[in-house]
Amino acid sequence: MAEEKKMNAAPAKAVTAVKKDDAKPGFFKRVAKWFREMKSELKKVVWPTGKQLFNNTFVSVAVMLASAVVLWGFDSLASWFVQGIITLTTAR
Repeated sequence: MAEEKKMNAAPAKAVTAVKKDDAKPGFFKRVAKWFREMKSELKKVVWPTGKQLFNNTFVSVAVMLASAVVLWGFDSLASWFVQGIITLTTAR
């Protein structure tokens, strides 16, 4: 019974190999292709409005300033702490 199923299977189709062109395109053709692809990708970009740009810039600057103040505070605190340790060790 298993042999009957094997006999009924369709024979495999012959596979024809397609020769691939191994030649690399020239430098200027590759550069031109890169620019074409870049242009098509930039057309897909959704650019922000002026208001969105202003809001995003404002938020970014505010976060940077807040981070700078926090880092300055930690730096001042660490400097004060190190100066205190130096004062205690040299006083004796």
